[in-house]
Amino acid sequence: MNKHTLRDGNEIPQLGLGTYPMTDAQAEVAVSEAIVRGYRLIDTAVNYENETGVGRGVLRSGTDRGDIFVQSKLPGRDHGYEGAMRSIEGTLERMGLDYLDAYLIHWPNPSQNLYVDTWRALIKLQEEGTVKSIGVSNFLPEHIDRLVEETGVTPAINQIELHPYSQKKDWAAYNTDHAILTQCWSPLGRKTDMLKNAVLAGIAAEVGKSVAQVILRWEVQNSYLPIPKSSNTERMEANLDVFNWELTDDQMDAITALEAGVGRGFDPNTHEEM
Repeated sequence: MNKHTLRDGNEIPQLGLGTYPMTDAQAEVAVSEAIVRGYRLIDTAVNYENETGVGRGVLRSGTDRGDIFVQSKLPGRDHGYEGAMRSIEGTLERMGLDYLDAYLIHWPNPSQNLYVDTWRALIKLQEEGTVKSIGVSNFLPEHIDRLVEETGVTPAINQIELHPYSQKKDWAAYNTDHAILTQCWSPLGRKTDMLKNAVLAGIAAEVGKSVAQVILRWEVQNSYLPIPKSSNTERMEANLDVFNWELTDDQMDAITALEAGVGRGFDPNTHEEM
């Protein structure tokens, strides 16, 4: 699989497997099956409550640990320097791993006013080698600006909800301008009819692919990193088949025109996820 180079010099696959809302048992099977089929990036979080299963799936796959990029996310209840240090210990213990390839702050939870102290802990963890790359999730530009102003360290990753119906061009442009990789959660659109969209269906017919593949290709071609969730092995394989073909400029523009402003129901300035 092709890879992005993060601002810290580490490499990350251009597409990953999402695991929410899998149980431990489901995640163990899905992760191992995905790795066998070529996935090399696995995404989880403390709040998904499946880190144990994800870790078991990584080991069960029989693939060398160094070839798999594993990332998890720190919950709001563990914000703060000491809380973050304890949280990563729990994550590694549950997953049965010695290190993470990426560790993200799941939400800024600004009312707590602890995300900068949390970020300082992640910086320390990266310096120690406990995690290779550090980043954030659902952070607005102003939240990242504060991290940089107070610590001097810019996140390598910002994972946000992004798909053709919710493109968040302002967030994505900020990330690009600051050499922050944009990861897409719910890249196929949660609670939408996007997979039945007539424009996307027409493009899918033109290129001989599925609507889901067209959406993922649009994201990959925009230099985003989608993390589609699937436990179905056929869909896993189909979701990976987005690298040896391209959409035309007209097709890309037609998909971009589908922006509908949905997916902003979770305002990072007010949403609290503990």
